[in-house]
Amino acid sequence: MAAAGPALPPLREVIARHGLAARKSLGQHFLLDLNLTDRIVRAAGALEGVTAIEIGPGPGGLTRSLLQSPARAVVAVEKDARCLEALAELGAAFPDRLRVVEGDALEMSLSELAGAPRRLVANLPYNVATALTLGWMDQLAAAPSLVEGFTLMFQKEVAERLTAAPGGKAYGRPSVLVQWLCRAETLFDIDPRAFTPPPKVTSSLVALTPRPEPLAPAPKPALERITAAAFGQRRKMLRQSLKGVTGDPAGLLQAAGVAETQRPEDLPVEAFCALARALASRDQR
Repeated sequence: MAAAGPALPPLREVIARHGLAARKSLGQHFLLDLNLTDRIVRAAGALEGVTAIEIGPGPGGLTRSLLQSPARAVVAVEKDARCLEALAELGAAFPDRLRVVEGDALEMSLSELAGAPRRLVANLPYNVATALTLGWMDQLAAAPSLVEGFTLMFQKEVAERLTAAPGGKAYGRPSVLVQWLCRAETLFDIDPRAFTPPPKVTSSLVALTPRPEPLAPAPKPALERITAAAFGQRRKMLRQSLKGVTGDPAGLLQAAGVAETQRPEDLPVEAFCALARALASRDQR
């Protein structure tokens, strides 16, 4: 962390003064322990010269730690208008270091939020965390150097899906789409009592490190179709579940070198990529 910044009021005082009770409808669970937010920022890696992008800062706990880091600047995207005044006060305490963007991160391009290099560091709103992450994978597929890294908080169950290896119940479509483009690793778990209000589940901090190039060649639209069909009927063999994308699943599987009797949860990412290439090749005929 960089040297400590200006003296700031306690976060609980900020929340009380601005009436920032967390809203379940927005998936809000605030982190108020600054030792913990500092730990999250340290886990994000080298931030020197990097713009840190935070999604859902709320009253600004993690934002404080990011502003006291060596990051070049911090861009905070907040949908909840109630939080804007508190964040403006924080920006005034760190002149020219914080830019607050009001709006829905689901509708935003990372490249438009900040110039490169960029890193995302966020305690994501739980109700949109998966959708946000898969949307960023769309952007990353189009621009592999878009982000240096993602350090993101999820419900532990979601974190397990993103980091799962083939062969288990947690392995699914998000596992494939994320690990195709990123190395995914759970860094540490966080007890519910660390949040205000406490969620009913444990949370996990996950590092997603973009690969220099995808794990295997694949056209993304075809990969999305294959994984949607396969995991839409995950208990069935692929010769059955892939009927949703082709009238000849046996031929498609043969072309990709995948056994007809395989089930999706046992198939590595590279095999899904082979299926996507085979499907795209058929579509072009």
